Amino acid sequence: MADDRFPGWHGTTILAVRRGGRVVVAGDGQVSVGQTVMKGTARKVRRLNPGGRDVVVGFAGSTADAFTLLERLEKKLEAAPGQLQRACVDLAKDWRTDKYLRNLEAMLIVTDGQGLYVVTGAGDVLEPEHDVAAIGSGGNFALAAARGLMDTDLDAEAVARRAMAIAADICVYTNGNLTVEVIGA
Repeated sequence: MADDRFPGWHGTTILAVRRGGRVVVAGDGQVSVGQTVMKGTARKVRRLNPGGRDVVVGFAGSTADAFTLLERLEKKLEAAPGQLQRACVDLAKDWRTDKYLRNLEAMLIVTDGQGLYVVTGAGDVLEPEHDVAAIGSGGNFALAAARGLMDTDLDAEAVARRAMAIAADICVYTNGNLTVEVIGA
């Protein structure tokens, strides 16, 4: 059931591509409320550095909720250094069972250059097939484009940038102002 107190929040496309020992996470900059673009330069991809180890996170959904989850993930990573999968699973467990966290509306793509995971509030920690993952309003467009581009000779960043451009051309809740983080070899 829709909550009538809040208008429909849209406006995120996050894409991760793993290729050639590198993982690229790209996110667009658009935030929309209903049919209005509220901001075109939001940063929805962040680099965390818990314990000196780089982790890149892209988020879709409510920004405040996503920041709450980023803080929790960072604490999980500090408690289990170098164990990204364990930290993601622990976060998903807390997210599903904690009364406060249960109401958060966001999704995360998380990578340390080795593992690549989609974390959801339903308790899911998913490893994507075909080395591509996407979330958000334009996620399916970006995912389809990236999967098609994986048959080319393009590197991970070029695949991500082209796929995001395709998604921005199709999805009205996605723009071409990208934040791109690269991790790995």
